[in-house]
Amino acid sequence: MTKAMHPRSRKVRVLATLGPASNSPEMIAALHAAGADAFRINMSHGDQESKIPVIEAIRGLEKITGRPTTILADLQGPKLRVGKFADGKVVLETGAKFILDRDPAPGDATRVELPHREIFESVAQDARLLLDDGKMVLRVTGYGADWIETRVEVGGTLSNSKGLNVPDMILPLAALTEKDRSDLAFAVAQKVDWIALSFVQRPEDLAEARRLIGGGAALLAKIEKPSAVARLEEIVEACDGVMVARGDLGVELPPQNVPPLQKRIVETARRQGRPVIVATQMLESMITSPSPTRAEVSDVATAVYDGADAIMLSAESAAGQWPIESVTMMDAIADSVERDPAHGDRVHFTVTRPDPTTADALAEAAKSIASTVSATAIICFTMSGSTARRIARERPSVPILVLTPKMETARRMGLLWGTHAVHTRDVDSFEEMVAKAKRMALRHGIAKAGDRVIVCAGVPFGTPGSTNVLHVVTIVGDELKGRH
Repeated sequence: MTKAMHPRSRKVRVLATLGPASNSPEMIAALHAAGADAFRINMSHGDQESKIPVIEAIRGLEKITGRPTTILADLQGPKLRVGKFADGKVVLETGAKFILDRDPAPGDATRVELPHREIFESVAQDARLLLDDGKMVLRVTGYGADWIETRVEVGGTLSNSKGLNVPDMILPLAALTEKDRSDLAFAVAQKVDWIALSFVQRPEDLAEARRLIGGGAALLAKIEKPSAVARLEEIVEACDGVMVARGDLGVELPPQNVPPLQKRIVETARRQGRPVIVATQMLESMITSPSPTRAEVSDVATAVYDGADAIMLSAESAAGQWPIESVTMMDAIADSVERDPAHGDRVHFTVTRPDPTTADALAEAAKSIASTVSATAIICFTMSGSTARRIARERPSVPILVLTPKMETARRMGLLWGTHAVHTRDVDSFEEMVAKAKRMALRHGIAKAGDRVIVCAGVPFGTPGSTNVLHVVTIVGDELKGRH
């Protein structure tokens, strides 16, 4: 048996995006050693075939570390783009008139094709159209069935197939394109743990993805459009986890609106007990520099103080010059923040009131009792992971050791705050539960002889969603003499 890896000292998770700079088995292992708890595979880049060895390399870590690994596949979503220009690019002059139409002929400085009928169906007077990640801004001054006339409010150079954002419209677009459906089927077949849905506008967008996943992975909603913010509570309720995708949010909203919105999304997800990831540009300067700016360090620290479950690296680890250093820095910032004596108070600024259920009452009690009796850990037995999510929602001051007979559940815990998941055989009796809890606490370095731990489980054993037992246990020195 591989020697059990002890839990990381920090509770927030680090999610690293893989790409050309980090796709090799050696780099994936190095990123994990540097602090990456989970890995994001961006389905926007490269073909499906190229993802298979990457997935195999991540899973290969399980043999090296004796730990479950966590993979998130991020779907591209519907991308809006303008057509092509006769000369490859044009300069849009501020104040000039510019027309978007359905004519596929190459464009010029006066017009270009817009190959998205949904925009023509949804356009309104004075709506903004943002080009190339918001670098240029058009304002609608008139429109018809197959043309939209605009005034250039912020000019610049526009080249072929640049992206378009429409913050003032809710488009009748399916959340899943044909590419997304294919990529989703591939991700499920490869047994990834999480699938992220891009450009969610409404809770209904999640329903089809949920049906196609069919329980094969957990579903994460990326909040990156103003229309999603308007129905945030419903969207969070309809998914298994949330990402604050600040890149597109910062394009479609004024930049100064993003920080309070980030806090609102984190708070909403935490109240509903859904893991929440803060993503995009966290250590952006480390794409080309071996050290971050002080502002970036402060940004990462703020997400940790807010109690986010995970913080994410994008291009920093996928395509940058310093992927290992980026993960090392993210790990160091999070560790430093969590050592701050004020951290525990700050993560509880968000009030997480328990639902009127036995499981929620026990999760809240576990946190309270752990503090009162100075326990060193909370140990939970779970099939689906719901007990672990409830306990993590309370942000206890001690680690959460998650024991589960389902490898899928253990792997999904990689994005959940404060958890150390172990795939192990189920228990059949109360006595076996207590013995296994003690044994695993010692084996994984989460407790030592003389320590107290809190044990949560459901009786009858093996029944999902039946958490109804909370037990305080004292560890003695010879607990390791049992079976695995």
